[in-house]
Amino acid sequence: MHVSLLLAAFPPELAGLDAAAPPGWVTGLTGVGAVTAAVETARLLSHHRPGRVLFVGTCGAYDSRLAVGDLLSSAEAIAVSLDEREGRAYRPVVERTRWPATWALPFPAHAVAVPPAITCTEPGARALAGLAAVEHLELTGVFAACHAAGVPVAAALAVANRVGPDASAGWKANHARVSRALVDGLRRAGVLA
Repeated sequence: MHVSLLLAAFPPELAGLDAAAPPGWVTGLTGVGAVTAAVETARLLSHHRPGRVLFVGTCGAYDSRLAVGDLLSSAEAIAVSLDEREGRAYRPVVERTRWPATWALPFPAHAVAVPPAITCTEPGARALAGLAAVEHLELTGVFAACHAAGVPVAAALAVANRVGPDASAGWKANHARVSRALVDGLRRAGVLA
């Protein structure tokens, strides 16, 4: 029987599940950033051979569609940069930039933008808000690795901050609390039974 793999970027986002995973689950850490997450996810997939993957983490909301503390699932992970959105750069047409979730979660689904670095201005947040509701740094790496391996993948995220100049302070103040709320929500919904 296949285990399920529960991933997060770093330990606090597992909210204690790294010490006591639910039955049938193993946990792992991807590290921060899409490239690191892709490499580590591929390694963990090879090692554990899971039947499915669930990534949990925190994200920043671009606008008023979502508030701090809201829980969501990722409809798709989108690789993007501000330079692309503002016309200063482009990607080759053959480069894949979107990866859909391949199993459903009981939270509202939203597109997730994955830029190469944290967006720290309000104009930057507005530019990316036309593409996605939230920003996250690892998800394209995790989804790309799972798609390449043919392993079903989903992501559950909790909004920890608004994207912009105060994002870092907001994330520091909220990430532990919203991570616990996310894990509790997944337990109540029977995902982490």
